[in-house]
Amino acid sequence: MKKLCQFALSTVLSSACALAWALGPEPQPLPQPQKLTLGNVKVGHLSAMQYMADDLKQCNVEVTTAEFVRYADARTALLSGSVDVAGIGPADLAIALAQGNNNIVGLTGVAGSPKHLVVRKGVDVKSWNDIAGKRIGIAPGSAVWFQFAATLAENGTPYNSFTPVNIQGGGTAFVQALQRGDVDAVALWEPFESQLVAEGTAYFAEGDGMDYSQSKAVGAELGLLAASRNTIDTKRDALECFLWHYKKREQELAADPERFAQAYAKYTGLPESVTRESVKLIQLGGVLDLDQLRRQAKVFNELGVIPKDVSGSIDQVWDASLLEDVMK
Repeated sequence: MKKLCQFALSTVLSSACALAWALGPEPQPLPQPQKLTLGNVKVGHLSAMQYMADDLKQCNVEVTTAEFVRYADARTALLSGSVDVAGIGPADLAIALAQGNNNIVGLTGVAGSPKHLVVRKGVDVKSWNDIAGKRIGIAPGSAVWFQFAATLAENGTPYNSFTPVNIQGGGTAFVQALQRGDVDAVALWEPFESQLVAEGTAYFAEGDGMDYSQSKAVGAELGLLAASRNTIDTKRDALECFLWHYKKREQELAADPERFAQAYAKYTGLPESVTRESVKLIQLGGVLDLDQLRRQAKVFNELGVIPKDVSGSIDQVWDASLLEDVMK
């Protein structure tokens, strides 16, 4: 609980300006119908996406959806132009830009949460020193891995002090690996973290300084909403309508944890017993800004994730003006 309170305070402070904003007037229906294709990544902090097809009818916008398991797949769909808007990982803007593609533009962050290693019962991890010799399940290149690896670099913990076990697939594969005893701990994401703890298989390693969402370089952001550059250029009014309704739903869910848990369960197909635990950790509302993106881009290059440092040009793929237009 102490760690959660510390996280909540730091999140509030880092996003004070965003929290001071309120929704502006509801957008008027567009004079001509438009279409938006949304990429839905089935993670709890994007639960507001499930309402968009109905909500955007009020704006004369027809919505179609495509579903993705991974942020990387949503990024590929944005790059190909098969979706207009999608949730992607915090690193995806820098990854695309380093590959010479500036056609994905970030609009706003979506949520933050504390991050601790999930450790199998019977394994003692109270500090970063305790991970020495342990087998830790990771998903290289994932948003969580960036936070984890950056934190180790910042606090001087050698990456080779433990045995990284690359786990392919979604969160269920991590859950099964820890249950079987294949690994001692996992660097994982919600709701699978809470699932393992709630069932008694594991515990959160909450020793001092072990919250790796507090990485100075990567930060606590869990994801962001992004659009293709062509969509911004040709469907700006429809995008503003989308952002207004998304933020409205996001604020409603943030204000009512039980409603959030129910929406989370419906969106992801997970039982409410799991989502109720997960929503205790997730703080809806973006904590990402341009300065954080610059720090991320620099450290991603230092970690060898992207081939060049794009921190000086990351502003090309971040546009907060649409959000500013719908907030006041």
